[in-house]
Amino acid sequence: MILHDLIDYDALRVIWWLLLGVLLIGFAMTDGFDMGVCALLPFAARTDVERRIVINTVGPVWEGNQVWFILGGGAIFAAWPPLYAVSFSGFYLAMFLILAALILRPVAFKYRSKREAPRWRSRWDWALFVSGVVPVALFGVAVGNVLQGVPFRLTDDLMPIYEGWVLGKLLGLLNPFALLCGIVSLGMLVMHGAAWLSLKTEGPVAGRARRYGTVAGLIGIAGFLLAGVWLAFGIDGYRMVQEAAPDGPSNPLLTEVARDRSWLAAYGERPWIAIAPVLGVVGMVLALLGLRRGREVSTLLFSKLGILGVISSVGLTMFPFILPSSIMPRSSLTVWDASSSQLTLFVMLVATIIFLPIVLLYTAWVYRVLWGKVTEKDVAEGGESLY
Repeated sequence: MILHDLIDYDALRVIWWLLLGVLLIGFAMTDGFDMGVCALLPFAARTDVERRIVINTVGPVWEGNQVWFILGGGAIFAAWPPLYAVSFSGFYLAMFLILAALILRPVAFKYRSKREAPRWRSRWDWALFVSGVVPVALFGVAVGNVLQGVPFRLTDDLMPIYEGWVLGKLLGLLNPFALLCGIVSLGMLVMHGAAWLSLKTEGPVAGRARRYGTVAGLIGIAGFLLAGVWLAFGIDGYRMVQEAAPDGPSNPLLTEVARDRSWLAAYGERPWIAIAPVLGVVGMVLALLGLRRGREVSTLLFSKLGILGVISSVGLTMFPFILPSSIMPRSSLTVWDASSSQLTLFVMLVATIIFLPIVLLYTAWVYRVLWGKVTEKDVAEGGESLY
């Protein structure tokens, strides 16, 4: 027996679908609060000292948190090549804006304290605000477009062709449902950033973060519920006309797909997946209550639970679809027809089993070393060597 045959091809596909979800959720839970903190910076902190306190809550950890984003992109490239090719082609300008905003963050960190002029520092603080808001909102917009179906089709040789989007496909992304999903993403992660500031700061900064985080959380919860209703009654979902071969070749054109029912029909077929949206709402509500009552560790944990539930809701509702096509449903990419080979998935799984625990252990160690609040005294003692 060949070693990679120890795990069936269909099982490997499902495992890598789950691992992709784990990486995306890990990114939202970790770098999500970094971006949420940056979005809150101009509002939670009003003086230069307060803003340096806020920045220093994420300054030592943001680079490690962004590893999850790199791992997620790498996983899509290696485990789901058709998904990588089709999605990065269609969302090219949106991805450019996201990457530009993410690059802006370390530049702002490094340059804001190079001069003491208030206007200089204020401009870089607003640059940090942009670096937090833009990626978070556009990630949500992307999810909203995926749920509606993306206007692409595959040629006979599996070349993706996009139709219907204007100005480099960017303005076509900004439709009402996608913007609602962007608002949900922004509200959820701003609340997550507020939970982090509640844990890592004290006094007026923590108080303002809780107030703004409460408003963001209310918007996130209301938006999530509204998106669910909209998804049930206003957007057509997809289904496989016949059972796909879980161990078949990676060629979407070999399957038949129909778009004639609600996405929420999945909850009738697999009732257990309802746990995901329930966890999303419960987690955000408990985090909201934690912010109002001034709790710290539990608030951050409940916020993470809400993120887990919200992102899992999307993946479980769409399964087995990962990128549906709105103009040619049979071109839709699914778990069963958009993966790498069995050998590739197996080798990558072995590498993941070895290295992912190392990443988790190192991350846990870093947070343990950096545990505790950032105070005005810490910033004063750090001088200009900090941010």
